[in-house]
Amino acid sequence: MNKRSLTMVPDGAERACWRGVALWAVVGGLLLTAGCSTRKLNQPAPVEDRTRASAEIKPLPGAENAGKPGYYTVRPGDTLYRIALEAGQAPRDVQTWNNLSNPNLIEIGQVLRVAPPAATPAAPNSAAVTSAPVTAPGVVARPLTPPVAGATPPVPATPGAPVAGAPTPVPATAPEPVAGADEISFVWPAQGAVVSNFDESKNKGVSIAGKVGDPVLAAADGRVVYAGAGLRGYGNLIILKHNNTYLTAYAHNQALLVREDQTVKQGQRIAEMGSSDSDRVKLHFEVRRQGKPVDPLAHLPKR
Repeated sequence: MNKRSLTMVPDGAERACWRGVALWAVVGGLLLTAGCSTRKLNQPAPVEDRTRASAEIKPLPGAENAGKPGYYTVRPGDTLYRIALEAGQAPRDVQTWNNLSNPNLIEIGQVLRVAPPAATPAAPNSAAVTSAPVTAPGVVARPLTPPVAGATPPVPATPGAPVAGAPTPVPATAPEPVAGADEISFVWPAQGAVVSNFDESKNKGVSIAGKVGDPVLAAADGRVVYAGAGLRGYGNLIILKHNNTYLTAYAHNQALLVREDQTVKQGQRIAEMGSSDSDRVKLHFEVRRQGKPVDPLAHLPKR
């Protein structure tokens, strides 16, 4: 038996069978691939349901008052204390007007009331109203005594013309302008030299030099509306409210000698000078008129 006779050569039937098996394998693979592709194409794409997210987004408190006079929209970096100072109001009042349980929790975009709620005008007191006499139209006043013969009849007086025999009215002198009821005479809050002047954009007050522990005095009678260290850049700070127009601020103190809601007198010692949140010992003193910083030197007596 030679080598050729030992080699297994498939006959024609076997070759046809192998070709059939290979063909079905190819067809099966194509069907399997098509089936997978069909399932992928028919699978729905993931959809994010934004309905619930939209429903959960609530407008911030006071949004309906944005842009109205007497309201302020919170911006990044704001604190309730700084907002109140800029508005010329006591921080506790602003907290009360906005029903804030925690003054440190305010949100960017939140709208706060920074002016007191408008008072309801009182109804006029009817007992205090006096009625002017009413003259019926077309009625002319005539003397009860009959005219004397030959006498010149009286000439009806022209409205606004001087009456004969009446004293000549003296022109009223215009009253001299009087300072507003809220104007105040301030005193110096410290005895040191002024080391930095007022600049509305950079320095909203004046800095007065001194030594640690030097007395800081109330510039006028008032009420303590803030005493603490909640305003960045001011250190230990006291704010006095003198009336509806003026506030004064005393910053960088070493120690605070008064508490909130306490009434103080002009010249009373309210703090000790220091360098809290400052590069040197000094008193930073501000005068705010209706919340706007003004030059304290224009309100303090000349030295």
